This record gives sequence, C-alpha cells and structure tokens, in this order.
Amino acid sequence: MAAGRNRSRRVSLPGVAELVRPAAPGPDGADQRRASGREKHTQKITVYLSAEELLDLERARLALLRYGAAADRGRIVREAIAVLLADLDARGMDSLLARRITVADKATASEATANGVTPNGLTASATGNAESVGWPRHT
Repeated sequence: MAAGRNRSRRVSLPGVAELVRPAAPGPDGADQRRASGREKHTQKITVYLSAEELLDLERARLALLRYGAAADRGRIVREAIAVLLADLDARGMDSLLARRITVADKATASEATANGVTPNGLTASATGNAESVGWPRHT
C-alpha cells in the first residue's frame, strides 16, 4: 500500500451558513439560536418519519439546492430545530412549535375520548377491570 493512501481526499469546507452570516438578527429577533452547522456531531437521536414526511424533507433539500444552498437532510433538520427552538424561547406559548403541539395534543385527546380511551391509555371497558389484571385501582 502506498504511503498516504489511507488519507481521505475530501476537503473540509465551511458550509453556506458559516460563509454568509446575517449582519444583524432578523426582524423578529428569533435567530439568536444557531444550528451547529458542518462539524462533527457526537450526540445522536433517532427520529422515525412517515414516508410523506421523508419525501417532504427530500423535496426541501432539492429546493434548497435549486436556491444555491446545498444541505444534507441532517443539516436541514438541525437548522429547523434551531429556528423552532429560538421561536419558542422568544415567544413561549405563542411560538409556532407550542401552538402546533398544543393543537395536535387537543386533537389526539378528542379522538381518544371519542374512541373510548381514557387519558391513561386504557379503554373505558378496561378501567372497570383494573383489579382483574393486578393493577391498583385509583380512587
């Protein structure tokens, strides 16, 4: 094996966000939080997406590419998280994230109640039989 053959030929370049940073915060001041950008990430989470959500993410990546901003899906997700968390920090319950989650939670609770499921996830028929399976009865 020739000397230097194990070294990668890839050149590490800064991303668009590192090259073109805004001179001042946006009009709502919500871009105080920054995504980590192109660096080694030591923390990992696993997120499961529906086929439609994954397709939407890929469409966003391609749209950004058409706008001249190449980004992988991980970077798009990190940027989206930074934007949503900055908005949550700035606006609290009026933030887009809080409003969407609150609406989704209310819809899920309404649907569960309509289907006979109690807030603890038991069906209405199972709540009367809690002792029969050894669960403590809550009074």
